[in-house]
Amino acid sequence: MATGVYSFSLLAIPFFILSGLLMGRGGIARRLMDLAAALVGRFPGGLALVNVLSCMMFGAVSGSATAAVSSIGGFMIPEMERKGYGKDFSVALTITSATTGLLIPPSNIMIVYALVSGGTVSIAALFMGGLLPGVVFGLLLMLTAAWICRRRGYGMQSSQEGQNVWRAFKGAFLSLLLIVVVLGGILKGVFTATEAAAIAVAYAWALSAWVYREVGWRDLPELLLQAGITTAVVFLLIATSMAMSWILTLEDIPQQVSTMMLSISENPVMLLLLINVLLLAAGTFMDMTPAVLIFTP
Repeated sequence: MATGVYSFSLLAIPFFILSGLLMGRGGIARRLMDLAAALVGRFPGGLALVNVLSCMMFGAVSGSATAAVSSIGGFMIPEMERKGYGKDFSVALTITSATTGLLIPPSNIMIVYALVSGGTVSIAALFMGGLLPGVVFGLLLMLTAAWICRRRGYGMQSSQEGQNVWRAFKGAFLSLLLIVVVLGGILKGVFTATEAAAIAVAYAWALSAWVYREVGWRDLPELLLQAGITTAVVFLLIATSMAMSWILTLEDIPQQVSTMMLSISENPVMLLLLINVLLLAAGTFMDMTPAVLIFTP
């Protein structure tokens, strides 16, 4: 179990988690939400659209769905309830929107997949591959949210959420610059994903503490504790899942499943559909990280 977490690449996970917490506490997430409100807040169901777009942008700078839920949801859910949106809808939308961070790079789950694949797939290639599906998923989620809002009458009144886009962009510019620094550095080969995560922490701290002045040294112990607890949960899942994967491999189960699926069809499209059905079923009772670790081999 312990050997399953002995990887330099996995250091990116605690760094990205910590950077997400810094962004939530240091005003970065709020400025991203202000920009999202300026872009889509004026439309019917505006707060729902702001919720989705905020989670997409936050995922693009933190790589953590958990951090997105705590940072974006902590503000958006009470605000949506105050404006008449149903609590069930507000919570479900926030949780679903946060999963865009699993696709939009930098993504922690892609780092885990790259590790399990044995280095045959580069993290940069995975990040590039997840960008378009993540954006498409986010846009479809916004369309679905708008349809539900229209059907239930949420946010149909004249909205005041729309702000001056240029002013909101200037306020969020330094926050958005983190996306360019992290993704640009990884894709250009300037630094690895782990180094990019460390740079994200340093950038988020500098921006939150010295530019926005919303966090200080007194906040650091609590942030480190929260990041440590979240990281411990993730690494425990990784360690136990690696042990489970080892047992399955020892029992030759992956080969048996492969043989069974090939006996059904050798058509590549049909095989991809079968794999998706299998992963969809597994996802109903299993977290993403152990699912990747167990099923990838």
